[in-house]
Amino acid sequence: MAVLGIITCQILEREFAHLLANDPEISMIGIIGDEYSQEFSKTLELKTTIRPKSLASAAEHAPTSSDGLEVIVRVIKVGLHSVIPDLRNGVRQAAIAMEPYVDTILLGYGLCGNALKDYEELLPASVVPVILPMDGDHPVDDCIGLTIGGRENYYEEQCRVAGTMFITSGFSRHWKTLLHEGRTAERYGIKMMKRLMASYQRSLLLPTAVATEHELASGSQEFSEIYGLRTEVRPGTLDILEKAWNSAKQVVRRIDSSGK
Repeated sequence: MAVLGIITCQILEREFAHLLANDPEISMIGIIGDEYSQEFSKTLELKTTIRPKSLASAAEHAPTSSDGLEVIVRVIKVGLHSVIPDLRNGVRQAAIAMEPYVDTILLGYGLCGNALKDYEELLPASVVPVILPMDGDHPVDDCIGLTIGGRENYYEEQCRVAGTMFITSGFSRHWKTLLHEGRTAERYGIKMMKRLMASYQRSLLLPTAVATEHELASGSQEFSEIYGLRTEVRPGTLDILEKAWNSAKQVVRRIDSSGK
């Protein structure tokens, strides 16, 4: 029995639900239930025949004798990246709490302003491997770099229009929390946010298998109207996340087959 842990931000909740729902190797999914995992749980239940188990913590997971892959998921509050130490500490504490009960941890994050630049050091070297989505030979920059297909594509669009807000599935659902609530709102407020956004010109929709162009446009319409942005579209991709998922599965299989 192999157990793979996932720690991700709410921004990628639908992307991970899509991966898990479409992987026939999975025999059990446990979700650490709290207010931040609700959308992930709801999406997953609509997509898979496996009934997810709600867990108070990873310690509640009871391993089975199944040959399939068992998965434990922790969804962390969106927006922690606005204060780098908060993001790093939040991910680290989640990893420490999860590692005794899993064989490998996949992080649903990028470097996120270099908060996770030394992600392999989140846990002592003696415990389970920690994996971050990779953009070639380096970790992906953030959730935008992941969804747009890597740093080269990211840079291309920033050069095309420097004032670009990238609209992913997660941003289209959580932009109010990111920009108008919590620490960002306390620090700036809507008037200051409009000043900070004055040089922005467009919202660039990045549709993928988990969010159509129409869904992204609908979810971000109010945002674009508030900040006076035109809307453009560029196809997004789940390739980087899928590669990370497959890499994590390979690592956990090796560990399981070695009997560790």
